[in-house]
Amino acid sequence: MKKKKPFKQIKYKENADPNAPIRLNKYLANAGICSRREADEFIQAGVVKVNGEVITELGTKITRVDEVLFHNQPVQLESKVYVLLNKPKGFVTTTDDPENRKTVMELVKSAATERIYPVGRLDRATTGVLLLTNDGDLASKLTHPKYEKRKIYQVWLDKPVTMEHMQMIADGIELEDGEIHADAISYVTEEDLTQVGIELHSGRNRIVRRIFEKLGYRVLKLDRVYFAGLTKKKLSRGKWRYLTEQEVNMLRMGAFD
Repeated sequence: MKKKKPFKQIKYKENADPNAPIRLNKYLANAGICSRREADEFIQAGVVKVNGEVITELGTKITRVDEVLFHNQPVQLESKVYVLLNKPKGFVTTTDDPENRKTVMELVKSAATERIYPVGRLDRATTGVLLLTNDGDLASKLTHPKYEKRKIYQVWLDKPVTMEHMQMIADGIELEDGEIHADAISYVTEEDLTQVGIELHSGRNRIVRRIFEKLGYRVLKLDRVYFAGLTKKKLSRGKWRYLTEQEVNMLRMGAFD
């Protein structure tokens, strides 16, 4: 049997200025040592040195050229990793699950030694495009309500969707957490009116399912085919790939609405 070659991780160009000041807690978090909150506790405990000096003051800023030691071990910023997964059904989008259900992390465990995590959520039964990374700045840009990104879903319903309901979804319907309207909605084919494509910018929880449930439909299957410019083209279900340098640059520049 042929031995499977390990995936070659892509090294992305850093777009950060090495002399730009960065908070020490953020630096430790970006290095994969701990969370920012934990970093503050370690700083106060006196186990972090910068250029040979113990730093205990919170909010201290350093640059990437400073020498940082954590428990007397040198700290290096982790390489950034960007992984695109075509999520299958039955996996939860968390890094760990208290109920011991399967998580998406099991599917990408060979992708990186760095600690990556999912950007945003797809519920357990939803499939499709999911990005995982350790780039916290990009992750917050992609999920923050201020920068709502375009998402396109294919929806399979338990019965044909009426033209009247299609129009209502386009015009806007009232849900328990406020009004929502689709940016675009259409039938996937004219022969099968139980399949719909819907485009939204909202990142609200279970939004697609709630739209159709409100109008009396049951969602049988939900697949995210597009997220912030990324698609699952040529990526079979349950498989992943690294983003290209070009895709990463486009995401960093906010080239996709």
